[in-house]
Amino acid sequence: MSQYISLYTLSAFYILAGVSHFLSPKFFLKIMPKWVPYPNAVNLLVGAIEIILGAAIVFDETRTLAAWGIITLLVAVFPANIYHYQLAKRKSKQVIPTLIRMPLQGVLIYWAYSFV
Repeated sequence: MSQYISLYTLSAFYILAGVSHFLSPKFFLKIMPKWVPYPNAVNLLVGAIEIILGAAIVFDETRTLAAWGIITLLVAVFPANIYHYQLAKRKSKQVIPTLIRMPLQGVLIYWAYSFV
């Protein structure tokens, strides 16, 4: 039972995160490193990928692939977390939350890996 709660919570987390890329693109564009090409397109692509992976993890047939996709995505967006922390530190705003977010990525990776 708790495995299903974890699974559906993970699914909802990524679907909602993906939707937020479409509803609040400014937030994500602000924390995107300047070297990322086509930031608007990348933001929408990441949002779509999160929605797809969040939905795919629910199904037995796609669960393992979706879990690996989530892990890959978390690794790929990690530079944005570092960049966000550097911005926060420069502005002296939200430093602790952005610092906490970085090791939280490891927790999210472990959570996704639990469904491999």
